[in-house]
Amino acid sequence: MPNIKSAKKRVLVAAENNAKNRIVKTALKTKIKKFETASGDEAQAAYKVAVKGVDQAVAKGVMHKNTAARRKSRLTKKLNAQKAQ
Repeated sequence: MPNIKSAKKRVLVAAENNAKNRIVKTALKTKIKKFETASGDEAQAAYKVAVKGVDQAVAKGVMHKNTAARRKSRLTKKLNAQKAQ
């Protein structure tokens, strides 16, 4: 445990940020799983929700923009593969 006042505060702030980031990450995982299990018209709607979630994670600083681009690309490929079937 830190002894310096500023270090103590950093521990508290880091824990709070960790909790906020975890909420965003788990919500994003849920949206992506819903897309992967959806089919037909539901898949199109779930895709939009998942992509929006990825963009929101980037805006909040939880995810790097290149990681988001890769995720969105993979989601798009899965959507196009579902349409082709």
